[in-house]
Amino acid sequence: MTELESILCNEIDNDFDYIVSLRRYFHSHPEVSTEEYLTAEKIESELDKLGIAHKRVAKTGIYAEIVGDNPGKHVIVLRADIDALPVKEEHETPYKSVYEGKSHACGHDCNTSCLLGAVRALVKHKDLIKGKVIINFQPGEEIGYGARFFVDEGHIDEADRSFGVHMSSRERVGNVVCMAGPNNASVDYFHIRINGRCAHIASPEKGIDALHIASQIVVEERALFAQYPIDQTLIGIGKMSAGTQYNIIAGTADIEGSLRCMTHEMRKVMKAKIEDIAKRVAEEKGGTVEIEWKDFTSPLINDEIATLEAQETAASIFGEEKLIKNRKADLSGDDFAEYIVKVPGHYAYIGSGNPEIPETCVAHHDTKFDVDERCLAFGAKMYACYAINYLNK
Repeated sequence: MTELESILCNEIDNDFDYIVSLRRYFHSHPEVSTEEYLTAEKIESELDKLGIAHKRVAKTGIYAEIVGDNPGKHVIVLRADIDALPVKEEHETPYKSVYEGKSHACGHDCNTSCLLGAVRALVKHKDLIKGKVIINFQPGEEIGYGARFFVDEGHIDEADRSFGVHMSSRERVGNVVCMAGPNNASVDYFHIRINGRCAHIASPEKGIDALHIASQIVVEERALFAQYPIDQTLIGIGKMSAGTQYNIIAGTADIEGSLRCMTHEMRKVMKAKIEDIAKRVAEEKGGTVEIEWKDFTSPLINDEIATLEAQETAASIFGEEKLIKNRKADLSGDDFAEYIVKVPGHYAYIGSGNPEIPETCVAHHDTKFDVDERCLAFGAKMYACYAINYLNK
């Protein structure tokens, strides 16, 4: 561990109880995407205590800066997502959600608290920093909403490196995953409207059965998905609706689903194939289709150089044995991907699971999700040490 890393890590260790208290506040007061008003106010209050100026982005997001006392040519952006989920918490804890039907079942309360802990350490040692640290507390990650505001409105334009962390119940607490290349999938929502023609069920030749067309489209889309490795792409169809009554041929039908891909190239190919199947099947049976896409996030592909930097930092402060450089990529999405598309960066996963505490090993978004809070120190240290190592290199 370098001298600078040691200084920051000691600050974070001394602040550990503070970081835990923040996490428990956020955990017990979860707010879902675009509604994070009290969460934003709490973050602003903590920044005010540190004398850090801030401004709102996308109503509930927060932008802030730490400018080092020493001149430097580099700028890094650190991001934490702040939104919760519309999921009822069923895990009994002293810090259980006070809002019925809402919980931090993905660990964003941890990400937010880790970044605030890192900010406290960095502010206390501005004399050791060259250049600038941009701080983003981002809303709406769960719905692919918040990142684009920070990116499209120019709030990270001057940065030349981006960095974020996320908890991982798949990994034991104490381990840190820093993996190059694809880590998370793109997420695209699609809605296919099939237009047929109604008729009496006893006169099928007079109608065009939109329900039958929709069923065939679903079968062919599933067959398409089966042609590819499941760790590369996924087509999930979660909703199909059609018709108005049992004895009337359906005049319209609707299919809603999600496409997930690990690369930009695969995403482009699969979107075209989904559209081609829907149009062909409908036309063969006399119907038409309308297709709507919603782009929630790009695939998250960690930059090679930024990954090497993150691996060096993790190995230095935690030990090489705690660093995981390769694991199975995840078909879940994360809109930190939009930061990396704009600014080369790395997204690290912090182990938060402990087999002795079963709730810490359940899947993210589970109603009983929790973390081993020792993970908070690891996340805060990665934020702070990666930033200072990059700026001072």
